[in-house]
Amino acid sequence: MRILNAASRRGLDIPAVHAAAEGDDHQATLLLDVNPKQVGQLHREWYSIMDVIEVRSGAAQAEWTAPHPPATVALEEQRAAARA
Repeated sequence: MRILNAASRRGLDIPAVHAAAEGDDHQATLLLDVNPKQVGQLHREWYSIMDVIEVRSGAAQAEWTAPHPPATVALEEQRAAARA
């Protein structure tokens, strides 16, 4: 949550998030559109969080360019599920 809060406090859109277990650790991948100054700020803040081992930045991967959530799910269905 602290990782997501660091991005949301800066008013950054987070179009995609992927979190998964990596053995005894966990990995979170965020898709963000940031400038070099914001990259530095986020790196410093994330490294200051206890238990954060590694922070990397790079260009978006091809699988992140697809609409998320899948385009086959209607927007109204998503909203109804969120309200439930």
